[in-house]
Amino acid sequence: MRLWIGLYLPQLPLEVFEPSWSSNSVTVVLEREKVLTMSHGARIAGVMPAMRRGGVLMLIPDARLYERTAAREVAALQAVAMAMLQYTPQVTLAEESTLLLDIGASLSLFGGIRSLCRRVRADLRDLGFTGKLSCAPTARAAWMLARAGGGRRLKQQSSDRALYRLPAMVLPEARPFASWLEGIGCDTIDDLRRLPRPGLQRRCGRALLDLLDCAFGSVPEMFEWIEAPTKFEAKMELFDRIENADLLLAGAQRLVLQLIGWLCAMQFAVRGLTLKLEHERGRVARAPTEVEILLAEPIWHSDHIVRLLKERLGKLVLEAPVIGLALQTTQLQPMEPPTESLFPEPGGTEEDQARMIELLVARLGEDKVRQVRPVADYRPEVANTWVPIHEKVREAVVADQLPQNLSSVLRPTWLLVKPILLLVRNHRPFYGSPLRMVSGPERVEAGWWGDTAARDYWIAEGQEHALYWVYRERVGGSGEDPEPRWFLHGLFG
Repeated sequence: MRLWIGLYLPQLPLEVFEPSWSSNSVTVVLEREKVLTMSHGARIAGVMPAMRRGGVLMLIPDARLYERTAAREVAALQAVAMAMLQYTPQVTLAEESTLLLDIGASLSLFGGIRSLCRRVRADLRDLGFTGKLSCAPTARAAWMLARAGGGRRLKQQSSDRALYRLPAMVLPEARPFASWLEGIGCDTIDDLRRLPRPGLQRRCGRALLDLLDCAFGSVPEMFEWIEAPTKFEAKMELFDRIENADLLLAGAQRLVLQLIGWLCAMQFAVRGLTLKLEHERGRVARAPTEVEILLAEPIWHSDHIVRLLKERLGKLVLEAPVIGLALQTTQLQPMEPPTESLFPEPGGTEEDQARMIELLVARLGEDKVRQVRPVADYRPEVANTWVPIHEKVREAVVADQLPQNLSSVLRPTWLLVKPILLLVRNHRPFYGSPLRMVSGPERVEAGWWGDTAARDYWIAEGQEHALYWVYRERVGGSGEDPEPRWFLHGLFG
């Protein structure tokens, strides 16, 4: 089934300068020294469309005034289109700040049209824009419904009925002939289609008829799709100087959404990225502050990246105000979707566990989350060392470092920091109750120059049937010590 989403951004000139998630300040956008659009605060203060600059400053001396910039509007539309590439590779830019998405092949993947529309609206809100969304079987019908206020018409018959009721002036090709159409009582699309086609073509041109034919599915539609660049780099200017790092998350999320769209379009997954916080330029310029994110597993979803950025920005202390953001990828690899097993493992998949560890690292710091790396030594207390969790410990290296005869030896996973000297009663070690030796001994003789160890390790059992790992010192290298000392060194689960 062919289905299109039309996404119309009516407040684009204003939201280019001040996104919808920013503070509600008094902002006015001018075009040729006249008011084009304004924020809610400016409207309440009395600013009207077409008012001149001097009138605005007379009403609100501290108002933020911006000149309309076509380049920034195009860049904003490109940013929204880049984010929409995560839902379909067929995205095109239409007239009057409107995007068209061919989502017929994406419905099953995203759980149907309702779920997909909710996700598109949520992403648009996170990008800092407000828009009108519509669905229709043809692209031009979706565009017309979006320009008229939105709506969802999934079948051609219902789409045609909705188009009949739209005003004729929703069509750009009909607006130059507004007075003539009004004079003959042609107010709606239905009235326009009832007019004789040869006469309408001679009066208004072929473009108007072609647009109507495309909207009603009579002729095929041709579009030029938006292509993702070969290298990703997204930037944005902030609406104000930001001195609190927590306030940067909304802008960073906007860049992450563009990254996710680019990854899906290029079939890549990201393992490393850098968020640059740009400071003042000119004579007081300073180097950007870089926030680097390294991922244990390659991903192409935004939720986990945003959570990591939230943790990192929450701990960051800014040395200077931030005026802009830039996001770059540092490590990429081809996308490999995870295989869904018939019986999933309890506790989540390996990817879920890796994301949890990355979140802990972002929250606590790399020096607080560590993993074990074996050391080639027979002494239990020095048989491993702790390294950062992101350091790769290769299995082949681990196998080479482990002693060859250690694989058949049973040792506990809970090792005491310092061995506990045990009491000896009736020539038997005592720990809450007399201990009975059930396995052993394992003889350990290792160390060098004063740090030697000569021990016999046993697995002992108490009266409560708990298992302990104990050893007896071999004084002078002899096991015939008249008064041997016993130590508790580990506990079995």
